[in-house]
Amino acid sequence: MSDAASAPAVRAAIGDSEFDRDTALVPRGPGVHGIDLSAGWTIMNAVNGGYLLAVIGRALGQTLPHADPFTISAHYLTASRPGPAVVRTETVRTGRTLSTGQASLVQYDDDGTEVERIRVLASYGDLDALPDDVRTTAEPLAMPPLEQCVGAEDGPAPGSVSSPIADRLRLRLDPSTLGWAVGAPSGRGEMRAWFALADGRDADPLSLLLAVDALPPTAFEIGLSGWVPTVEMTVHVRRRPAPGPLRVSITTRNLAGGFLEEDAEVWDSDDRLVAQSRQLARVRLG
Repeated sequence: MSDAASAPAVRAAIGDSEFDRDTALVPRGPGVHGIDLSAGWTIMNAVNGGYLLAVIGRALGQTLPHADPFTISAHYLTASRPGPAVVRTETVRTGRTLSTGQASLVQYDDDGTEVERIRVLASYGDLDALPDDVRTTAEPLAMPPLEQCVGAEDGPAPGSVSSPIADRLRLRLDPSTLGWAVGAPSGRGEMRAWFALADGRDADPLSLLLAVDALPPTAFEIGLSGWVPTVEMTVHVRRRPAPGPLRVSITTRNLAGGFLEEDAEVWDSDDRLVAQSRQLARVRLG
């Protein structure tokens, strides 16, 4: 595959990139971590849910004896905003191969009232210790070559709203899922894209938590517009991704009562399924 169409001249390293700096935490005591949530990861003035999950995922990785998220489930209670936040973590159980923890992210209103934004329960392990045996009916995600997909450098989509997070990512969308951008949504509830961080940093388990929530909402291809806030999201990290851009597919099969689900698959450059997720999101009807 060729990523010449969007690869940066100098690639940032894992641990020394914008994503790493913007998810870095300051210890404030046992199980207490401070952070200034960056405005660079916002959509329509709300902080992106995948970025927030990566922040909490990093805090849990620094708390638990295992470093890699295996499964992480988050309930989004109120919309987060850029600025100071506190992540509180707690170890629930530790074992030989898995450890479980919980965490919450809080911010403070203008009057000083504490407001919980997200609550998380997660299990961590060691991805490098997993056996190589794979038995699956999942098929690698078929995508047009990266250079045949549509990125921000090709011009803004008609009627789209520019968001700061777009500058942090290299997304190139499958043209077959871009009907919404020209006023002709397919109605299929599908979104597919090549995904990478804008500074060229390779993916790791933490950035997979961002990747599953980084594409435009599938609601756009159903013919809806506007903010689609996440109510709950569960991510399964299956493998440590190989270097290179990822392929992300998100599908929705059912919209009912003003809520829809989004099922995501993330495939790496070695054609391995490295992450899966499901989220429940709310949409505005009418």
